[in-house]
Amino acid sequence: MENLLRPLIVVGGSVVLTLVIGWATDFLLRKADARHHETPLWGLLRRGRIPYQLVLFAALLRGFYDEAQLLEERRESIGQTLTLVLIGSTAWLVNRIAAAIVETSYSRYASARAHRDPARVRRVRTQVTLIMRVLSAIVGVVAAASMLLTFPAFRAAGASLLASAGILGIVAGVAAQSTLSNMFAGFQIAFGDMVRIGDTVVVDGEWGAVEEITLTFLTVRTWDERRITMPVSYFTSKPFENWSRGTPQMTGTVFWHLDHSAPLEAMRERLRDILRECPAWDGRAYNLCVTDSTPSTMEVRALATGKDADDIWTVRVTVREEMIRWLTREHPYALPRVNTADAVLPPSAGSNGHRPPHEAVPAQQRRYHGNHSSGRPER
Repeated sequence: MENLLRPLIVVGGSVVLTLVIGWATDFLLRKADARHHETPLWGLLRRGRIPYQLVLFAALLRGFYDEAQLLEERRESIGQTLTLVLIGSTAWLVNRIAAAIVETSYSRYASARAHRDPARVRRVRTQVTLIMRVLSAIVGVVAAASMLLTFPAFRAAGASLLASAGILGIVAGVAAQSTLSNMFAGFQIAFGDMVRIGDTVVVDGEWGAVEEITLTFLTVRTWDERRITMPVSYFTSKPFENWSRGTPQMTGTVFWHLDHSAPLEAMRERLRDILRECPAWDGRAYNLCVTDSTPSTMEVRALATGKDADDIWTVRVTVREEMIRWLTREHPYALPRVNTADAVLPPSAGSNGHRPPHEAVPAQQRRYHGNHSSGRPER
């Protein structure tokens, strides 16, 4: 009877104590969270209640097991299992606590500087993300090493492993050269302020926003919701466009190919009216001018500004659509067209109808372009 009651008392007592202590701790965290609304620390710490209870249960059961002397024939294996569970749950709890502290610090910083310096906030967010990944990796490595050291065979082999660590480090460094370069590139990106989470970038002709940065890869979410994943070493070895670098304000251009008779002054006034009615225009600047000319059309460029990449895209498409609609309605002659008028021919040289030599053609007719179908002198 004693052999049956003792395990039940040990296991049941550990479970009850774990539940009671876990409930009391969670109750205190809830009270602190309700009292201090300005900090999310206490609410974030509640996310660690599961690993916290697991640590309590493993520690209590491990201690009571040694005192109760249960299952002597399997004492070593059960004790080893409880120790492994205790180490793993402790590493889990440490990660949760570290994440809560770091996230709280970042939230306070972001709330204080979000309106004054959003670029700085994105930079700190990128650094915090990479720091948390490094901390998680370090805690995981320490926990795995601690678990291995609980086995007698690994403790006996520790001296030989330590002696060969130099050679193994060289071999591992050569084998993982690309991985190590990406890791160092990740640190360089995080603390060198090259690119941050949320930045608008153009990479290999693809426009998008940086969605995730890790120690080895970076993910860009394109405008059509595709994800482009590339090694972080790409951003340290090749050029790319970062539209969020410095201030997010941008200048956009819109081009039209119009007839030479297009009313430029009226177009400038219409551009001003279109921008005044467009909420995405930030009001800094606008302009319209002729940037190129061909024998049949001229190139007209409109320039406008916006507070960021999204707004400048809206401004460009709005100006393009409204201007074309206005020209079609009010000045259709300004749109490019193909003339079908009869060509002006030079006078014949005689009854045979052959064209005279070039020197015999009057100077006024020689000014015409080679394509006489336009019926207009070359400009």
